[in-house]
Amino acid sequence: MSTIRYTKDHEYIAVDGDIGTVGISDHAQHALGDVVFVELPAIGKKLAAGGEAAVVESVKAASEVYAPVAGEVVEVNAALEDTPATVNEDPLGAGWFMKIRIADKGALDGLMDEAAYKEFLKTLD
Repeated sequence: MSTIRYTKDHEYIAVDGDIGTVGISDHAQHALGDVVFVELPAIGKKLAAGGEAAVVESVKAASEVYAPVAGEVVEVNAALEDTPATVNEDPLGAGWFMKIRIADKGALDGLMDEAAYKEFLKTLD
């Protein structure tokens, strides 16, 4: 079973072993509005924690997607290039952006679990 952690920038990482599936939270996709374009990283790219990993564009704005933890991109969701609206329809499922091999699983301890993320969202209103 995967463990999901969130960043204050509204990315999530669903961890299964040493692989993390990265995307944006439901809150983030809702704030962006209709997603019209996604730029994904190259497989093999090394990502720094907090570094730019992908770009998502909506009818409202373009926004960077940051890596929740350091790691290497091992897979990307190429389907988003043809159907970027999947990010809006299923952000924590089929709307994932990339999978990374996590460099240091200890870094996950610095991220929020779902309960902490929900409390964090309350502070934004």
